[in-house]
Amino acid sequence: MAEAIRVLLVDDHQVVRRGLRTFLEVQDDIEVVGEAADGAEGVDRATELRPDVILMDVKMPGMDGVDALRRLRELDHPARVLIVTSFTEQRTVVPALRAGAAGYVYKDIDPEALAGAIRSVYAGHILLQPEVAGALLQPEGTGSGHGRAGSLTDREREVLGLIADGRSNREIARALVLSEKTVKTHVSNILMKLDLADRTQAALWAVRHGNTEGSVPD
Repeated sequence: MAEAIRVLLVDDHQVVRRGLRTFLEVQDDIEVVGEAADGAEGVDRATELRPDVILMDVKMPGMDGVDALRRLRELDHPARVLIVTSFTEQRTVVPALRAGAAGYVYKDIDPEALAGAIRSVYAGHILLQPEVAGALLQPEGTGSGHGRAGSLTDREREVLGLIADGRSNREIARALVLSEKTVKTHVSNILMKLDLADRTQAALWAVRHGNTEGSVPD
């Protein structure tokens, strides 16, 4: 049997952490390794416990979820962060995703769906509830890269779709029968054309603008 997915819970409400722990501990492939009550403690516990996935609220006293995400990225922490919150506004969703969240779901999510979300982000996918995707489709103002979408070649759109599917450069190269060096060039061109900083932003852009058709089955 494969090793369980190690999960850290970060939420300022003890009752929420207790509820999440109670449900997740009955999952055969998920292990709750610790809890934290705010972002700063979450970063410390993540550094100590090295979880695979972090379930994190956005609004917390002291260091909030977005700042914690930024700190984890500065530390180059490998954990995938799934935001679990009750805040649905675009002004909350977008900063969390830009800060590096691998997914964003609401606290009223069905428990089985939450377990599935954990497995999905652990596998490398970007996961958004339909309501969150809807919020991202709202006009955001500047910096979306949408105006430059037409400059992408068909091959770049394929690569972008696979980035949104969570594929590494090596996996994309294998799927499209390209060299890894060629894929790196395509990725660099995509980031430049869309004025994006990294692969996470590219994946989120693809989800937001519906460019997820490049996926190639294994």
